[in-house]
Amino acid sequence: MDKIKVIHDTAGHTLTVWLADPSLEHVCEETSEEVILMKDKAGRVIGFEKLHYMPTSNQKGLAVETVVQTGP
Repeated sequence: MDKIKVIHDTAGHTLTVWLADPSLEHVCEETSEEVILMKDKAGRVIGFEKLHYMPTSNQKGLAVETVVQTGP
């Protein structure tokens, strides 16, 4: 099973999500929506970072919902 790593930097106001091993990062590309895409050597997105991320509540921690879909 693949693991996803989520990092919320409260000082830098970023939310980073790694979909693969961060050491595979080869290049980064910023989109117009203040999102940075981290890609491997083959150009596949292995992570992304949302800039200027501010949670909507003062609740400690970060809620993550997992949805597993099987079939078409």
